[in-house]
Amino acid sequence: MHYAALASGSKGNCHALSDGERTLLIDAGISLRQIRQRLEAVGWSAGEVRALALTHEHSDHIGALGVILRRTDWAILATADTRKAAARAQGIEIPLDRWIELVAGRPLDWDGWRVLPFALPHDAADPVAFRVEAAGQACAVVTDLGHPTALVADHLQDLDLLVLEANHDVDMLREGDYPPQLKARILSRVGHLSNAAMAELLGRACSPRLQGLVLAHLSESNNHPDLARFAAEEVLRGTAVALHLAHQREPLALTTLPA
Repeated sequence: MHYAALASGSKGNCHALSDGERTLLIDAGISLRQIRQRLEAVGWSAGEVRALALTHEHSDHIGALGVILRRTDWAILATADTRKAAARAQGIEIPLDRWIELVAGRPLDWDGWRVLPFALPHDAADPVAFRVEAAGQACAVVTDLGHPTALVADHLQDLDLLVLEANHDVDMLREGDYPPQLKARILSRVGHLSNAAMAELLGRACSPRLQGLVLAHLSESNNHPDLARFAAEEVLRGTAVALHLAHQREPLALTTLPA
C-alpha cells in the first residue's frame, strides 16, 4: 500500500491510499484540478481513483465535492449524517447510487480493502477517522479531533503507517491574533489536537510494527513544523519510525513499508 498527502492544513485536506491499481481518497478540500495535478506530481495516475471517503463536512475537507460529483464517477463513502451535512453545506445532492454508507465502528469491505471508520471528538455531524487495511498492511488517517480518546487509541494499534494531527502549539495559539471565540473552539475537547496531545496519543499508538508517522493538519498561524517535529521525536526516541510532515502546498508520497 502507498500513501500520499496531497494537501494538509486549514486551507484544504486530501489524503490518498493506493495499491497500484486503485486509489481511495480521504477528503477533498482542494480543487479537483489540484487533486489530479498533485497525484500526477507524485507519480500516481488520477485515473486510478475509485472512491472518495469523507471524514466530516467542514469546508476544508469537502470543498471539491460538488465538482467531483459532476465530473467523475467516484463513489462517495460517508456516514448518513455526514452525507446530509455535506450536501447541506455544499448545496448539492449526493445521489444514492453514488453513496456507500459508512457506520462508525463497522468495517467496510471496499474492493478487497478493509475500511474501518471510527468516531472522533470534533464539532461536526458525525466525524470519523479511517483505518485502512490491504495486502497485510494497515494505515490510519486521524485528524480533526479535540482530544485523544481510548476509542481512538484502540484503533491505532498495530499500524504500519499513522497519519496524525498536530494542529497547534497551545502557547502560540493563546498568544496569537485569532478571535477569542475561535481560540476557544480550537482548544475545546471537540476542536483540534495540539502538539502535546498528539504526543500523548502517539505514545499510546506506537508499537514495534509502526514504520512511518506523518504529522498532518499543522496550522500555519498557530504552529511551527519544528515544534511539531520535536514533540513527536521525543516519543519516537529509540525507535526506527520514519517521521514526515504533510504540507498545505506540496504533496508528500511514501510507502507504508520499506520496499
